[in-house]
Amino acid sequence: MEYTVPLKLNHVFRRLYARGDSAVGRFVVVYARRNGTDGNRLGITTGAKLGRAVDRNRARRRIRETYRLNESRLKRGYDVVIVARSAAIDGDFQEMQRSFLRQCAKLRLLKEEKP
Repeated sequence: MEYTVPLKLNHVFRRLYARGDSAVGRFVVVYARRNGTDGNRLGITTGAKLGRAVDRNRARRRIRETYRLNESRLKRGYDVVIVARSAAIDGDFQEMQRSFLRQCAKLRLLKEEKP
């Protein structure tokens, strides 16, 4: 991930949940907030309700890949937390990407398309 660093601090996650904007989709919930830097920070959350560790890790890998493939389309300077939902484990990957981009569009995270 070229312009993104991991987000790991618990207080940053909590601040995003409390003060960030969110968009809910079938596969993921995306929280975003400006961070005042020229790069993005990404956090991925998979709760125990999703299932066993192998399922949570699969959801994390799929979310990370979805983000990586679409990273160049996102604006920079945001903290982004993606919370997995159960469909992220084994739902259709293309549909998951489209859903992620819809959530990003709702949060105005997508760069302006140049004609």
